[in-house]
Amino acid sequence: MAVATQEQPAAGPASENLAAVKPKRQKKPLPKQIHYPFWFGGSASSFAACVTHPLDLVKVRLQLRSGNAPSTMVGTFGYIVRNEGILGLYSGLSASLLRQMTYSTVRFGVYEDLKRRFTPEGEKPSLPLLIGLSCFSGFLGGISGNAADVTNVRMQQDRALAPEQRRHYKHGLDGMLRMLREEGPKSWFRGVWPNSVRAALMNASQLASYDTIKAALLQYTPLGDTTTTHFTASFMAGFVATTVCSPVDVIKSRVMSASGKGQSMVALLRDITAQEGVKWMFKGWVPSFLRLGP
Repeated sequence: MAVATQEQPAAGPASENLAAVKPKRQKKPLPKQIHYPFWFGGSASSFAACVTHPLDLVKVRLQLRSGNAPSTMVGTFGYIVRNEGILGLYSGLSASLLRQMTYSTVRFGVYEDLKRRFTPEGEKPSLPLLIGLSCFSGFLGGISGNAADVTNVRMQQDRALAPEQRRHYKHGLDGMLRMLREEGPKSWFRGVWPNSVRAALMNASQLASYDTIKAALLQYTPLGDTTTTHFTASFMAGFVATTVCSPVDVIKSRVMSASGKGQSMVALLRDITAQEGVKWMFKGWVPSFLRLGP
């Protein structure tokens, strides 16, 4: 009795090629987007400022350094502690918190809201869209937080000035009100253009790069949506943002620290380049990165 057998495909070049083809690695689906309250970015930045304020203070002192003041981060830390005490590292903290409550709340809140509105559910936003939204929200944040930023820079620099030049602001609100009385409403907008440009660059280089790096880590590495992933993306985005924003940050600090009628931007750039060379662009980079990266 004949037994029926299933016909086997003949081995040949076609079957060998099929066997050699490896299945493509599938991308992991993006996790569902979580919508946070508008004020989360500002509150998180305020908490961070309480920890990182000494680094911000040292950064400003290095950017505005003159005379025989220390030229390194460690030297500046030591100089402040010796001459002003530990609390000297927190000069201007009230103005820094006021700045975060305005600047960071607007830049993070507007960015997240616009990103949600312009990105279809379940889809990944494009890099050009992220850059455009982050520039716009950062620019708005820079304008909204400018008055507090001017006060912050002045309070951080105050103890480094000669006694007769010190302003002695009691706290952030006192500094803003005194500027309004003594220098007029324009003082609240001193350096607003370099500050807003810096904020736009900061948002574009920080938030857009953070979202892009985080999405790549989630899709192409075994990392899940964990603290390690967020920290890695933040650290890398901090490096990008610090480097991109450093030159504008130095200009912003110098313009805001001045009183009275300041010189034009072109004249300022010409003078500091002639006096200090191009290295002025990265003054305070190390403490700025140590503050921003983590």
